[in-house]
Amino acid sequence: MTTQILHTTCNRDCPDACGIRAVVEGGKVTQLTGQKEHPVTKGFLCYRTSHFPELADSAQRLRQPLVRKDGVLQPTSWDEALALIAQRLLQIRAESGPAAIFHYRSGGSLGILKHLTDLFFDQFGPCTAKVGDICSGAGEAAQQADLGVSDSNDLFDLLHSKHIVLWGKNPAVSNTHLVPVLRDAKQAGAQVVLIDPIHHKSAGLADERLALAPGRDLELALGVARCLFDDGKVAADAAAACDGVAAFQQLAAARSVAEWATLADVPEAAVRALAARFADGPTAILVGWGMQRRQRGGAIVRALDALCALSGNLFRSGGGVSFYFRRRKAFQPFGPKVTPPRVVREPLLGHDLLAARDPQIRCLWVTAGNPVAMLPDATTVARAIEQTEFVVVADCLLTDTARRAHVVLPVPTLLEDSDLLGAYGHHWLAESRPVVPMPPEVRHEVTIFQDLAKRVGLASFPQDPIDQLKRHALAFVAGQGAGLESLRKHGAVRSPVADELLFPHGRVLTATGRVQLLDRAPPPPDLPAPPARAGASAPLWLFSNSTEKSQASQWAGKGLGERLWVAVHPDAVPGIADGARVRIESVAGSLAAEVRHDPAQRRDVAIVPKGGHFDRGQSANAIIPAVATDLGLGAAYLDCLVRIVPE
Repeated sequence: MTTQILHTTCNRDCPDACGIRAVVEGGKVTQLTGQKEHPVTKGFLCYRTSHFPELADSAQRLRQPLVRKDGVLQPTSWDEALALIAQRLLQIRAESGPAAIFHYRSGGSLGILKHLTDLFFDQFGPCTAKVGDICSGAGEAAQQADLGVSDSNDLFDLLHSKHIVLWGKNPAVSNTHLVPVLRDAKQAGAQVVLIDPIHHKSAGLADERLALAPGRDLELALGVARCLFDDGKVAADAAAACDGVAAFQQLAAARSVAEWATLADVPEAAVRALAARFADGPTAILVGWGMQRRQRGGAIVRALDALCALSGNLFRSGGGVSFYFRRRKAFQPFGPKVTPPRVVREPLLGHDLLAARDPQIRCLWVTAGNPVAMLPDATTVARAIEQTEFVVVADCLLTDTARRAHVVLPVPTLLEDSDLLGAYGHHWLAESRPVVPMPPEVRHEVTIFQDLAKRVGLASFPQDPIDQLKRHALAFVAGQGAGLESLRKHGAVRSPVADELLFPHGRVLTATGRVQLLDRAPPPPDLPAPPARAGASAPLWLFSNSTEKSQASQWAGKGLGERLWVAVHPDAVPGIADGARVRIESVAGSLAAEVRHDPAQRRDVAIVPKGGHFDRGQSANAIIPAVATDLGLGAAYLDCLVRIVPE
């Protein structure tokens, strides 16, 4: 049996975009490890990706097109599936206009060629599109407002930091290749502070941990700012570098440091110590994704931007406030930006689909997403999709969403895909290439849309081979050492359009060139709690956290098991034993679960795993209301109160 060693890049929704080394025996992947030569991957993979072959070979894998007949999804040919899709698209456009067709693309695969699906629907319509971002919407919008861009210093600039603040970030689970960088920074003398209501695996990296009250990051940040102003530790050039210093100072001065500390539920001494770390820079803030998924999420991130700028850390090596890396910056778009005739708000997708009129949304196409499992108020999302006249899902797995489709099209897994990748956790570019061939009845999405374009008469849709489309996408950087041949030769190339420091000249990218500071501090939302009843816990904050074994709703190994679990401090559920069967109740619904006592947690939180399947009764999104964030139309997933009730 022939053994081959082949390389590709992970394309899933993760900041790391790892270089993968695949051992292939007899046409089958027998082992996945990280590429040792990749400057970020450095030879190791997360549990999720190293166990991906088990999922790719499982019964969930889609290996041929399916069409719903007599209410049941049944195998069919590509010709029949595409003929049906073309006929329905043309019919719906003729009868109701292109606004009746809605293309939903998410980040299940981060390949740049996935954007060609947008081009198809822009040219066919333009059709209805989504607006907002359930993953990073509030944080990106906040940094756009403050800094003119949401991007970061080079990942390895952290080696120059004196202090690194993990504010709501758990890299040991959700950004694993950041961990060696943090360890190297610590070895060089940096101290790491972890700020998070939840006790998690990354606590082992921290020299200090602040377990603040859920959702009170804004209060903690304003307390730190009050210290900086009171102690004369604001940078001397802050007034020249920032607009709105006086207004932000007034916000911080609204309460004493002790009062801000009380609101954040941390000791006053801890607030003052954190302020001292900002003054004693260079200090970097690594902003987590969870806390901006609150109704005040944008304001929280804006407050962190302000702390970084006012303390003089924004423009210096070893500083910065890192929320995102612009992963698409190096790539040339496939077409001009088109204004859609109508938008659907992603965090409110179920409601907007059901409410759409003049025309109704008659066709939904889903690319690289599983909205039934991903979106809040999942029950309404599922009902809205079930009531949509014609639904097409392109996926490699039979997801909760795919099971509700009229046509399901099988596309490559990350082991078979061919694409280009940027990363939102570092500045390296890479190519994904198939390490095993696709099953005979699986097709690349580019070829699917090329075929479909011919069937519906879109002569302008590109019919180039995939390699040529890659070269088009790399046209901006090909002459700077990042063309397709360079990626193939080196495996990964640092983006030539990303500087070592995001703002090397001391000016941001706003209209004035100065940081725009937060000028208002919205109060915490008044959240509804489910009614009290006999044996129920007090209201608890629900956290649906990433796990080491799942990539969103794709579970590795044995998956979540038969029953959802909920982790709580024993004192949070008096009278409920470890392992007891309970229901988690919110104002939006309830889920069956099994209790896991965790004395390391705060007494006001309940933690469930992110990515449980809706149809198995394991999706936290079934009980999380659909509420948008203050900026960026994100989803306020973490603003949800629940009670734990014995079964």
